[in-house]
Amino acid sequence: MQGRIVETIETAVERACRQADTASAWKTPLVGFADAGDPLFGELKTAVRPSHGLPGDLLPGARTVIAYFLSFDPAIPRSNHRGVLSSESWAVAYIETNRLIATINRRVNRLLEQEGFRGTRLPATHNFDEAQLMSDWSHKHVAYIAGIGSFGHHHMLITEKGCCGRLGSLVTDAVIAPTPRTGRERCLFKFDGSCRKCETRCPVQALEADPFGRHACYDRLMENARLHERHGLADVCGKCAAIVPCSFTDPVNRALRINRSNR
Repeated sequence: MQGRIVETIETAVERACRQADTASAWKTPLVGFADAGDPLFGELKTAVRPSHGLPGDLLPGARTVIAYFLSFDPAIPRSNHRGVLSSESWAVAYIETNRLIATINRRVNRLLEQEGFRGTRLPATHNFDEAQLMSDWSHKHVAYIAGIGSFGHHHMLITEKGCCGRLGSLVTDAVIAPTPRTGRERCLFKFDGSCRKCETRCPVQALEADPFGRHACYDRLMENARLHERHGLADVCGKCAAIVPCSFTDPVNRALRINRSNR
């Protein structure tokens, strides 16, 4: 079942890249699986917010959480490197990737149902508390539990393919072997105190605040949404992720490889 789910997600991405009415493109996705009974899900009630859902809240009898990372084609973050407002390509990619996530979840659920299992159809975004700006189901925290990546200083998930992309997830009652978590840092700042380029890239200094300047960040997202509203709802920014060491790769692993080769 695991292989068929991965194949279904990869095929959906490949087809989306070929569609004439789609401007964006994505690299091969990363897919991870987590045991719905993993104790880390319970810890999200402290790490995120007390009302954060458990897999069983979304689907009674949940056994597995499936998470995936849709990595943007490098041209998209490169377009977002200059200026203080998001590029049109970045905004369009956000909208088109949300649509792709909905397609993926439908296709994975169809596969599950054919095999006699159930699944959820979780939205890619806009399922959060607009006062506290927090979600009751955090795709990035779920993806961490599923072994897809680790958190960077910019509060985004850094995967082996970097942080420029979007995350989706769904819950199923199918039993699927979990993906091992490495427990290794992928953020250079957390690893050895270097970098912090995401902080200097943030146009509203949200990453200089402790705790994170969530409302300053959200205000900029709304400004970009107004700028790109002709395309749909694109409450985006992405400046902290565009053309920094973790944009397209795991920079810690890259640094370790370079160090080994220089010995």
